[in-house]
Amino acid sequence: MLAIALSIDACVVSFSYGLKYDKERLKNAFLLSSFTGIFQGIMPVIGYFLTYFVKIYIAPYSSLIIFLIFSYLGFKFITEAFQPKAKKELCINLKCLILIGIATSLDAFSAGITLSLYGNNILKPAILIAIITFLNSNLGFFTGGKIKHLSTKYLEIIAGLILLGLGIKVLL
Repeated sequence: MLAIALSIDACVVSFSYGLKYDKERLKNAFLLSSFTGIFQGIMPVIGYFLTYFVKIYIAPYSSLIIFLIFSYLGFKFITEAFQPKAKKELCINLKCLILIGIATSLDAFSAGITLSLYGNNILKPAILIAIITFLNSNLGFFTGGKIKHLSTKYLEIIAGLILLGLGIKVLL
């Protein structure tokens, strides 16, 4: 569920690119999905290992911190769903792909911290997050032109509710 929720940003970005790019669709979908998937897989690992250094000091509060992080992310997804989206020119060069990878994976960094605090290993979740993001990004790209009537607002709300549910689960 976490991997799906984290991949929603990449799916929405890829959806936008799928609407715009008619040429070299396979190449562009693969590049975009690869960059978002790789960054989504790397960022939780970075968050996980940075947390290790301060884990001793925050471990007693880990359930509360996990709840707060997931709640923050969940509310962020939901509130962003209701904010107007600015029209932007889309680019798909190396610089843009790196920036997209970073921008869509910042939440995964926080998830890595959370996984560390929760006492989970990071390898399997990071691989799963990367694969799910790659697949979801491709899904978004290729369905971009086919589901124009479906607002991305609903995808963001669903992702936010999933994160809120995970946060509440930790407290219970």
